[in-house]
Amino acid sequence: MMGFIQQLRELSGGKPVGIKLCIGHPWEWFALVKAMLETNLVPDFIVVDGAEGGTGAAPVEFTDHVGAPLQEGLLLVHNTLKGAGLRDRIKIGCAGKVVSAFDMARMMALGADWCNSARGFMFALGCIQAQACHTGHCPTGVTTQDAHRQQALHVPSKAERVANFHAQTLHALKEIVQAAGLSHPGDITAHHIVRRVNDNEVRLLANLIPQVKAGSLLKDDLSDTHNVFRLYWPLAQAQTFAPRQTA
Repeated sequence: MMGFIQQLRELSGGKPVGIKLCIGHPWEWFALVKAMLETNLVPDFIVVDGAEGGTGAAPVEFTDHVGAPLQEGLLLVHNTLKGAGLRDRIKIGCAGKVVSAFDMARMMALGADWCNSARGFMFALGCIQAQACHTGHCPTGVTTQDAHRQQALHVPSKAERVANFHAQTLHALKEIVQAAGLSHPGDITAHHIVRRVNDNEVRLLANLIPQVKAGSLLKDDLSDTHNVFRLYWPLAQAQTFAPRQTA
């Protein structure tokens, strides 16, 4: 896969090439990172999708039960690249029910460089989540080739609604950044987010999420890392997604 990424980069004249994934087994993701280390070939960006995301055309079992939630998946990708000394070479995007300005702020606090958002824009366009995207019978005309149903999508007015949603969401994000005394959304960290953990206690998000030291996965001693790295990093292999068999 790393060789294919490099081939695409060369064939496109040096354009950025990336991958999108939803985290499943940790050792499969670790295998990708070990392949990056072994080949010294890396994608320009990785977009982490969460289990919360999904198209209305997807099987309900997949949208409800398959894949890691966005917060956990994003943290794993960010921490792994950081621990492998690759974070500065790879940008991270994220997706998965990212709708509001605070959703974006929270994801950036967890390590994302940018956020992809589909759900909010679909709502602004008129989507009612009929989950008929793949049937051609979308009642609001968003996902259909039926000329009669397409009439429900009035492009001039819908375009204005989508543009307004985009502008106001970015304005709200700007207000959050300013209220935190920052100059750029990229300055948001987990130290800026407070989470209630019970009726009588709130804690900084930075104290609740696992943190990996830069370059720590390149050392033989994983004792200071999170359990997921201690258990599964040694099982990962650069040549295959299958875990290494242990006695």
